[in-house]
Amino acid sequence: MNRITKLFNIKYPIIQGGMIWCSGWELASAVSNAGGLGIIGSGSMTPEILTTHIQKCKKTTGNPFGVNIPLLFTHSEDFIKICINEKVPVVFTSAGNPVKWTAFLKENGITVVHVVANTKGAKKCQDAGVDAIVAEGFEAGGHNGKEETTTMVLIPMIKDVVSLPLIAAGGIGTGRGMLAAMALGAEGVQIGSRFVTSDESSAHPLFKQKILEAKDGDTQLSLKKLAGVRLLKNKFYFDVEQKELQGTSAEELSQLLDKCRAKNGMFDGDLEEGELEIGQISGLIREIKPAADIINEIVDEYNEARKEICGFAIPLPLIS
Repeated sequence: MNRITKLFNIKYPIIQGGMIWCSGWELASAVSNAGGLGIIGSGSMTPEILTTHIQKCKKTTGNPFGVNIPLLFTHSEDFIKICINEKVPVVFTSAGNPVKWTAFLKENGITVVHVVANTKGAKKCQDAGVDAIVAEGFEAGGHNGKEETTTMVLIPMIKDVVSLPLIAAGGIGTGRGMLAAMALGAEGVQIGSRFVTSDESSAHPLFKQKILEAKDGDTQLSLKKLAGVRLLKNKFYFDVEQKELQGTSAEELSQLLDKCRAKNGMFDGDLEEGELEIGQISGLIREIKPAADIINEIVDEYNEARKEICGFAIPLPLIS
């Protein structure tokens, strides 16, 4: 047990990321049933759809689960009220100011976690009174920090300036990656991309297969004029890259995204014109399997790696 497992009342300090178009009630309940914390990603939902997913999740797991709410989206206030009305135990907020809703959520009995990509954001979270922080390095898919700080650097930086329980995210999809994050000061990990390729993920099968085929260098941080996202390289990515090189304004790039690019790519399977958000860890993903098997695999690898490290006997010279 550590502060993260106690905070969420879960068996393993493994949190499933709330990815748009990929993480509905089926994935969230499967992760929660397997001992982690499942998260419904509300970013691609309407208020009515979110309500349905929460209610289905409550019926399919008796364990804690949460909802991720990107604060930059139009319906964020409606989503906050829905989570309160539906008595969702945990809310992860992101892409916005944690001060805005943290106190209100906590007054209504909800555990609040906020996602940050820099130390400034972490300090703001502590001042706002959040219960824990997700520190997301630039290896991650989804919205990303403009500083491009890697997870290995970001975790100890944030650990130095806040005392809150810390969850590492970005580039983590294996037990060894989880162990590395814990060694750097995290008490839990948030994993997105690995769960996109689970059986229960709502990602399109063609998108899942594309992830399995990815190699190092096949993703790139893009759209930094808006809110940086890491994309698999396809026609849409290269079209965006060309427009960015030409100095296209943020408004014009936003119009390009308004054509439902994310839904077309991740949910409908358009691998050419769709937006394919995924993290760098995609280069290590080679199988589609149930979420419970993914968690068991991560836990087993974590424990095996921990034994290996504890068994190291490396004589080091004294430094005088």
